[in-house]
Amino acid sequence: MRNPPAGGFPLSPAFRHFFAIRYSAFIICFASAALSMLAETPPSAKDILASVRLMESRQQIDLQGQLRQNDVVIPFQLVQNGPLIRYSFTNPDEVLQLRLGENSSRLDLLSEGEAEKFPASKLDQRIRGTSVTYEDLSFKFLYWPTARVLGEEKVRTRNCWKLQLRAPSRESQYSNVLLWVDKASGALMRMEGYDWNAQLTKRFEVVSAQKIEGRWFLKQMRVEEFEPGTSHVQARTYLEIKK
Repeated sequence: MRNPPAGGFPLSPAFRHFFAIRYSAFIICFASAALSMLAETPPSAKDILASVRLMESRQQIDLQGQLRQNDVVIPFQLVQNGPLIRYSFTNPDEVLQLRLGENSSRLDLLSEGEAEKFPASKLDQRIRGTSVTYEDLSFKFLYWPTARVLGEEKVRTRNCWKLQLRAPSRESQYSNVLLWVDKASGALMRMEGYDWNAQLTKRFEVVSAQKIEGRWFLKQMRVEEFEPGTSHVQARTYLEIKK
């Protein structure tokens, strides 16, 4: 019996062709997987928050809304002209104006056409006895400088980036906030606020959206307030927008 050549058994042309095809397929699959992983590399928290602020500041709307908690319904008018958002309540009259800037937001109280900055000491007060506070309307957490991306999660079938934001000072009722931002649209899908004992105190979540004049808007958001240190919901408010 003859010994095989020093280089091993010679490969037939057909086998060499088959090996080349399999090797090329492996390289293509490996490259595709690598590109897919790169495509899913999360942007920085800073970039995600900047896109959220940009999206929020580009709306043009004039709609009716309401805060609903149990049997109490509090109607309001919502008018937005780019970075200026105005909430008008009645009984008693109260007009709030939110200005979304590049580096910060400002909540004003409008009276007889004059704008006066809303007192920081009153930001944690509830709006008409609901679970929503004036701070919640101010979007100040979108400007907190300490933020990081925790990963990805789905919220109501939507693929979202999950972020953690830390308050820069104790002026906020929240020590840190978790945000879920829709990857495709940049919309806020969920927010969880934690108190200064690191206990979950409030959760905001988009329940449904609606299409108005070819654009998507919030239809209903649920706001749940938790009993400190537990998962028990002690109050539930709905923010609803009507056409």
